[in-house]
Amino acid sequence: MSEKLPANAVIVEAALRERGASGEIVVLPEKAPTAATAAAQLGCEVGAIANSLIFDADGAPLLVLTSGAHRVDVELIARTAGVQKVRRATPEFVRAATGQPIGGVAPVGHPAPVRTLVDNWLSKHEVVWAAGGHPSTVFPTTFDELVRITGGTAVDVE
Repeated sequence: MSEKLPANAVIVEAALRERGASGEIVVLPEKAPTAATAAAQLGCEVGAIANSLIFDADGAPLLVLTSGAHRVDVELIARTAGVQKVRRATPEFVRAATGQPIGGVAPVGHPAPVRTLVDNWLSKHEVVWAAGGHPSTVFPTTFDELVRITGGTAVDVE
C-alpha cells in the first residue's frame, strides 16, 4: 500500500505502525482539507472527523485534535495548556512543526514530538477519522487510540 501513498502519508503510516495503531491509511478520491469534505467522502458524521489544528502556544507548537463539529476556544485551551497566548499558527509554522501541510496534518509522524490535546467529544464516536499527513489521506482510529499514540491529554475544547 505504501507505494501509492503521498510521501508524507508514508511517514505517518510508519509512525502509526511504530505505535501499534490499528487503522490503515486511506487515500480519498478528492482532497479533504476540511472536516465537512472528509465526512462527505467517508459517509460519516462531521463530528467523527478529528481536525488536526496546530496552534502557536507562546511560540511552541500545540496540536489540538478536535471534533469536526467543534470550534476551539483558544482562551480555554491557553488555560488548559498553562500558556499565556494561543493563536492560530501560520502555514509556515505548521509545516516547520509537523512536516505536513495545513489540511493534512496527522496526529503523528512529525519531525519532533508535538504537545497534543484531544477533544473529549471524539469519545462519542466508535470510529474517528484523522488526517494521514496529506489533504487526501485519512485513517480510522478511536478516541482512546488517538490519546495513546499521540501521548495526548483528553480535554474539553469548547
